[in-house]
Amino acid sequence: MKEKRSNPHQTIFEKIKRSDENQNEFWSARDIAKILEYAEFRNFLPVIERAKEACQNSDQPVENHFVDFHEMVPIGSGAERKIENVKLSRYACYLIVQNADPAKEVVAQGQTYFAVQTRLQEIRQMDEYIQLATENEKRLFLRNEMKKHNIQLADAAKDAGVIEPYDYAIFQNHGYMGLYGGLDAKGIHRRKGLKSSENILDHMGSTELAANLFRATQTEEKLRREQIKGKTKANQAHYEVGKKVRKTIEEIGGAMPEDLPVADSIRKLEKQGKRKSVTSKNKQSDGK
Repeated sequence: MKEKRSNPHQTIFEKIKRSDENQNEFWSARDIAKILEYAEFRNFLPVIERAKEACQNSDQPVENHFVDFHEMVPIGSGAERKIENVKLSRYACYLIVQNADPAKEVVAQGQTYFAVQTRLQEIRQMDEYIQLATENEKRLFLRNEMKKHNIQLADAAKDAGVIEPYDYAIFQNHGYMGLYGGLDAKGIHRRKGLKSSENILDHMGSTELAANLFRATQTEEKLRREQIKGKTKANQAHYEVGKKVRKTIEEIGGAMPEDLPVADSIRKLEKQGKRKSVTSKNKQSDGK
């Protein structure tokens, strides 16, 4: 089994991640049990079973996320013995920490880590998204996703008490400040050399858009799930989600969003797409 090299910013969950002979990532159930402070592996088995049940209830093939295997461990004097273990996917780990003891601080950390990582992986694995070949196609797809989810985020914020446009702008700034290390919308404009009239989202590459898409979707879910009420609490929730996304980017060694390059306006791409569509239709019409 090949172990991935860790960096000092990684969480313990990233550090214990393994990869098999085909470079597929997985986590050892025994490693996770130790991290989650289960003294004996047998006491951790019911947590795995609850996670499997949750997996099945989510219409996910259990065998794709929980794989039994045996490994040899040293027992002293050069001897080894075979023990049972389980290979866990990222999604399996997410389900496990959701079913572990929430009173433990490390469990809460795991819930945040695997929630963020699982959602980012979902974005990358969207059927439509993985079929896109170019950066421009990915940008267009993710920008459209952002438009849809920003509408849903605005509705959730309104239900929480963020009603006036001025208050919503403050709410959005809190999300940006969490994700961009304290920079609000104006600060991001200055950092990236954008004009005040230019929309930040229109000048993001696919990586930056994906991070912001996760920020938006997770904030919406948090507002609704926790039934958050009041502008101050809604702002704090948005900030916390943005900050957690930023922390995860740091842990996996990614570039901070404020350091990512500025892309050409996505509106140019949209216009080009419309022109190509019109030209194609005209050619089809001429050929009839």
